[in-house]
Amino acid sequence: MRKLGLIAGGGSLPVELAAHCEAAGRPFAVMRLKSFALPVLAQYPGVEVGLGEFGKAFKALREEGCEAVCFAGVVDRPDFATLKPDLRGLAVIPGLVNAARKGDDALLRRVLAEFEKEGFVIEGAHEVRGEMTLPRGPLGKHVPKDGHIADMDRALHVARAIGALDVGQGAVVCDGLVLAVEAQEGTDAMLRRVADLPKAVRGNPEAPRGVLAKAPKPIQETKVDLPTIGVATVQRAARAGLAGVVGEAGRLLIVDREQVIACADDLGLFVYGVEPRADA
Repeated sequence: MRKLGLIAGGGSLPVELAAHCEAAGRPFAVMRLKSFALPVLAQYPGVEVGLGEFGKAFKALREEGCEAVCFAGVVDRPDFATLKPDLRGLAVIPGLVNAARKGDDALLRRVLAEFEKEGFVIEGAHEVRGEMTLPRGPLGKHVPKDGHIADMDRALHVARAIGALDVGQGAVVCDGLVLAVEAQEGTDAMLRRVADLPKAVRGNPEAPRGVLAKAPKPIQETKVDLPTIGVATVQRAARAGLAGVVGEAGRLLIVDREQVIACADDLGLFVYGVEPRADA
């Protein structure tokens, strides 16, 4: 079993993965990204590293004996001018700046390439813990009704279309009308925008309508950036008056799975996995 280096950004996903590795007996160490990783991760072996400290990260991973790395958690696109790189970072950052001009996926691929050049195997969060992805069909007790199917199909079509342009991973559709698409603000901010729309074009918690869809970008590296939902996603979808959430089975991460199921069941939302496209 390869020892894992968990490159931890913000949110609860890195915490869940660390707890899983500990419970499963898998050896691991945590590289906590400064200003992003939650303090609770300091209980595990590892170090805190800045976004530009590639040399420090590589050295720590080797000293810990890590053979594989997993990138998990939220990391905002950096302001490269404010980074404080170490010597290795100074050599890496110009390439990252050039890649960032081509989009987020190009930037992520360049970061992965640096770790692969150092000999580390890249593992996706869904590979570290396989049961984290959305299954085919309903995740909880609620299922889509006939009136939701068209919105699910359209929302997924829109999400895939903006993904092909490296814009975002999510879209909201209600009665065939596209209410919002996700860009750099992220899913939670998009759902807050939907909640502020006139009630005539969206549902409400008493009479939910519409669907949030999340889909991977066709060009993206799924080992690093699979679309993700958690309890907050379900709660904000309910506040926006939506009836449910849809994604591709095996290609949507569920953080805090049991809590997501309980929350969706309690709020009356469906969370549903469809078969991925044949070309996915």
